[in-house]
Amino acid sequence: MRLNLKPTAHHANGEHHHENHHRIERFEGAADMLVVGLIILFGVAMVIGLITASGNVTW
Repeated sequence: MRLNLKPTAHHANGEHHHENHHRIERFEGAADMLVVGLIILFGVAMVIGLITASGNVTW
């Protein structure tokens, strides 16, 4: 729930105009997709690492 204390502009047809909410929601969606993509990428990298690991540690 958002508490908006600023007055909102009204269109001629009576709709509220939210200036930055659409931009913020798009950014949040993009950030969520980026996090999901990174999790999938790291998971694939871990699986590839486990498949190709020989177990011979040189250090």
